[in-house]
Amino acid sequence: MVTLPCAAVLFDVDGTLVDSTPLVERAARVWAAEYGIDADEFLSDAHGRRTSDRVADFLPAGRVREATARLDALEASRTDGITALPGVPDLLAALDDLPWALVTSMDKEQLRVRTGVAGVPLPPVVITAEDVPRGKPDPSGYLLAAGRLGADPSACLVVEDAPAGVAAGRAAGATVVAVTTSHPAGSLTAAHHIVPDLTHVLPAPGGLRLTRTL
Repeated sequence: MVTLPCAAVLFDVDGTLVDSTPLVERAARVWAAEYGIDADEFLSDAHGRRTSDRVADFLPAGRVREATARLDALEASRTDGITALPGVPDLLAALDDLPWALVTSMDKEQLRVRTGVAGVPLPPVVITAEDVPRGKPDPSGYLLAAGRLGADPSACLVVEDAPAGVAAGRAAGATVVAVTTSHPAGSLTAAHHIVPDLTHVLPAPGGLRLTRTL
């Protein structure tokens, strides 16, 4: 058991609080077929990154905006299968006075829809793809969230599920807790602590307690 004091908790959303992986993968495969891109290659490093950043890896700059809008539209066309991940409702409800924020690679509309379907509340501080000049693994989102909460990034906990997000949290100077809800522990070793999911994370006085680490 590990107790981690902190001034605030900064959560990633997709893969950390909300599971929309089946929907995202279906949309990406349709999109990749339309644009003549290998879907498996596109998906291999897509998780945790902004759609526009990943699209830019495969298409010329002049096509990125249109192609990103198309992929966003495909993802928005369905909501079936979106759920809150294990432990999420209980943990968020129990945070009480501990400040927390969301830092996501989704845009505002995607976030609104997916958290609404999953029943995940939105805190006062939410950082989305539109709010930062660069997406994860750049630390901009986490630095901005900490600043809006009035917290030193080094006193924050970042909770992530993807290597890009773990790298962003580390670059921001935060302590990073990774969950293995979308990636195996072996790909998350840059995190300070790894837990199976958020059922193993509980509130503690002035921070969080990890009841099982990997």
